[in-house]
Amino acid sequence: MSRREARRHNSKKEAGSKRLKGSDVVVEGISKSFGDFLALNDVSLEIKKGEFYSLLGPSGCGKTTLLRIIAGFENPDKGKLTFDGSDVLSVPAHRRQTNIVFQNYALFPHLSAFENIAFSLRLKKLPGAQIKRKVDDYISLVRLEGHAHKNPNQLSGGQRQRVAIARALINDPRVLLLDEPLSALDAKLRHHMLIELDSIHDEIGVTFIYVTHDQQEALSVSDRIAIINQGDLLQIGTPHEIYESPATDFVAQFIGETNLFDGTVVKVEKMDREWIEYMTELDIPELGRIKVTTVDEVKPGQTVSFTIRPEKIVITTERPYSSHEELNCFQGIVDEPIYSGDQTKFYVKTNKTMIKAIKQHANYSDEGPAIRWKDTVFLSWSDDDGYIVEVKN
Repeated sequence: MSRREARRHNSKKEAGSKRLKGSDVVVEGISKSFGDFLALNDVSLEIKKGEFYSLLGPSGCGKTTLLRIIAGFENPDKGKLTFDGSDVLSVPAHRRQTNIVFQNYALFPHLSAFENIAFSLRLKKLPGAQIKRKVDDYISLVRLEGHAHKNPNQLSGGQRQRVAIARALINDPRVLLLDEPLSALDAKLRHHMLIELDSIHDEIGVTFIYVTHDQQEALSVSDRIAIINQGDLLQIGTPHEIYESPATDFVAQFIGETNLFDGTVVKVEKMDREWIEYMTELDIPELGRIKVTTVDEVKPGQTVSFTIRPEKIVITTERPYSSHEELNCFQGIVDEPIYSGDQTKFYVKTNKTMIKAIKQHANYSDEGPAIRWKDTVFLSWSDDDGYIVEVKN
């Protein structure tokens, strides 16, 4: 059990706050190969009704293959797939009550935004008045009032993506699949569309399954995230769990930035706290002795990997004073400061390694950052801020 789970930290969204209209999706033991290439290796996960669930991993990891299997565009070599307890692997794609939003929008270039959204309703031969009412509702939902008459080539990238989302939602799918839907947008527009997408999800309440290789996207909007690499499912958790309590070295390095070291357990003491924790002392060749609290007990002599996020490290020009005996502190020299407005990232060279530390700029400074290149500095963090990622033997 992770420290995050042990402390019962609440996620940003409570399921009861949404009008849930989606389906529970259960993937059980699914594997898929393309020739000699194993795209998915015995993947199992449960997606709750109305959840915003992200499949996150690097390019080629298998996340889009899994999405295509859920959509009905691919068949697995083995495994089960159920919606609300019913097996859907034999159900064709057009009958699965899913819709998909692609990264290239896939809009009809000769049709207006209104007609793109209305297309599937016209195929069903619904009355014109009903079509207009429903399309107008979805145009309002995606905030495209005043643009309904425009063709796709008259719309911005963000507006085209909104048309694609409205078109996918207008048939009232119980599961909306989103395959890298924002990858074609620039960074600022992508961030804005993420907020819009999250708002639409909260309004509609259907199950969203979102494929992305962008960690920040997944952390920003997801209720839960599944990390996939080389066809293997490595970890499932809330954004907070994934970031603060990574299950593997790959997850620790893939999600955000971190400092990662191998070390040997020297000493373990049980702590007298409300929840069971252990004070663990590690010997890390590049650093020396450090202390870290753990929820899971480790044993002296074991080799483990240890991570400390750069933003959790305090960087000062004077040695910090603390009555807290579990404060880890190391001296080094600033090898490279990288200023980016709201923060500065420091690469600090100690005797045997390089450590990344991030200092946020909360106050105005008319002379620039107080710590500069080649300054001698002290790096410190408490035992609660580091994390043992893996036990290796």
